Amino acid sequence: MEDQIEGRAGVQRVEAFSDGVIAIIITIMVLELHAPEEPGLIHLLPLWPVFLAYVLSFAYVAVYWVNHHRLFHHAARITNALLWSNIALLFALSLVPFATAHLGEQEFTREATLLYMSIMLLPSFAYTWLQRVIRATGSQERAAREYHRRTIRKGVAATIVYVAGLPLTLVSPWLGLGCAAVVAVFWFLPRSRLDDLFAR
Repeated sequence: MEDQIEGRAGVQRVEAFSDGVIAIIITIMVLELHAPEEPGLIHLLPLWPVFLAYVLSFAYVAVYWVNHHRLFHHAARITNALLWSNIALLFALSLVPFATAHLGEQEFTREATLLYMSIMLLPSFAYTWLQRVIRATGSQERAAREYHRRTIRKGVAATIVYVAGLPLTLVSPWLGLGCAAVVAVFWFLPRSRLDDLFAR
């Protein structure tokens, strides 16, 4: 099927749809935080694994939303490749609530953490595909080229840290989750002094 060119109006429609899906993903995650029936703060303590898993996943989804928003600023038109790469990203992110709930309910066992880490790695592949499409079909201005160069390099570095967390999870789930947390912090500020290292 030939690419369909829709211009910025089409880009804005895809971005709005993506915003809605990501909002639903966050809503599903928070619905997994079931309040205890017994009164008293002491009964909240057993929920710490579920809450910690939620915080980490929320940070990840937030990072993807922020970077998705910034990436689409450089998109100029709609193509089939953009549509399907964006759908692939949303599909990967839609798995996050399941992985989060499983991780919290299993209280960070090695197997649950490994599954969580593996599922959380999937959006990075889809996002890389999406960024390559927008880099090829979107704005070719200097600011756009610098943005892609910086964020692609930063993405590669973040992925290396995250992938290193997979074998570390076999040693200790906390080592793997530590790598995931580092990557979340790595991306939390979309523009910082750290980015200057990747712009050279």
